[in-house]
Amino acid sequence: MATPISFDPPRGMRDFYPEDMVWRERIFDSWRRAAKRFGFQPYDACVVESLELLQRKSGEEVADQIYWFEDKSGRKLALRPEMTPTLARMIAQRQGQLTFPVKWTTIAQCFRYERMTRGRKREHYQWNMDIIGEDDCSAEIEVLAAAVTALRMMGLPDSAYRVRVNNRALLSELLEKSGIAQEQHAAVFLALDKRGKISDEEIQALLATEGLDEEAVKKTFHLLGVETLEQAAELAGEDSPAIARLRELFTLAKVYGIDEVLRFDIGVIRGLSYYTGIVFEAFDTEGKFRAIFGGGRYDSLLTTIGGKPTPAVGLGFGDVVVAEVLKDLLGESAAMEKNGTVIGYMFPEQREVAMALARRLREAGDDVELMLRKAKPKQFFAHAGSGSASDAIFIGPDDVEKGTVRKKHLADRSETEIALS
Repeated sequence: MATPISFDPPRGMRDFYPEDMVWRERIFDSWRRAAKRFGFQPYDACVVESLELLQRKSGEEVADQIYWFEDKSGRKLALRPEMTPTLARMIAQRQGQLTFPVKWTTIAQCFRYERMTRGRKREHYQWNMDIIGEDDCSAEIEVLAAAVTALRMMGLPDSAYRVRVNNRALLSELLEKSGIAQEQHAAVFLALDKRGKISDEEIQALLATEGLDEEAVKKTFHLLGVETLEQAAELAGEDSPAIARLRELFTLAKVYGIDEVLRFDIGVIRGLSYYTGIVFEAFDTEGKFRAIFGGGRYDSLLTTIGGKPTPAVGLGFGDVVVAEVLKDLLGESAAMEKNGTVIGYMFPEQREVAMALARRLREAGDDVELMLRKAKPKQFFAHAGSGSASDAIFIGPDDVEKGTVRKKHLADRSETEIALS
């Protein structure tokens, strides 16, 4: 006897039923509207990428964290784990033809074969915004302002989250002043980025493995005790380019009206090695969830895949965590905004009348759900009340005879009379 087929999706993957799609569309719609408002151009790409490209960007170990395979010709391919390598490939391919800076955006489905935790699946959608070819700080603030705008469009109040900002160049300056060689900085960043995920003792062991002596480890942890930009400036010196860059960012944040949600946090590092300057991560203020979004400046990525040196800033904003934050704050049913009209009829003789009315309302721009067969009034209104429509019209023989129907607003039971012709 054959083993019954499981109706569950593969582990770490998701199905989206209509009640799930309501939330997904709310998030996607906010992303698209914010990107358009800030002048980002949409693009897309194949979901399968060359494994070599991903390894060039993230290292050989990336093969352990992604879904990869060999095709029938022996080519090593992978389901994309993120969009940035693909973007870099596309930019490099037409680097001589594009007019810079470019502002590109996409909503990409991404796959990672890794351990699942709350807010982390093996498949997710990610909104990417990237500005390629601009080294001015206006690129960072434009991306951040667009992300904040999207959160506001979703209905998330500014008080519900904070965007933590740092500069990897600042950390490099401070590590050098502490006597830690530049060739060790990447490993230090990678170790410190694990803070909160593993114990400080384990981080100390990682740093020791990279060749840092006990005094250097102590100095490194001392840097993480810096709480304000002023304290960082005292250590780095007022002539620090990294400090000047951060101060410029916070000045521009006031112009954009997002300064209240930005905070300096020297602990924000972003473990990926390709980040070169300002980095940022957004978290809910109560600290219940993983990062809502993150990103930063990556001026060297194009050169790692063979392109010409080009400054760049990007942001990745996943759908999993923000959906959890929104549901936690606003309630599970908050996205179920009622709109549109559902039309039903009592007998087959009213079917064509109902169809004609549905067509007329649709051509006028209304969203209309038409019942596909006759129904009793109680059955019809039970269906209408459980759906997404805000109004209901039920057509009986008397209505046809009179030439008018009553449009009932389901929330307060108020009625409006509509002519059938």
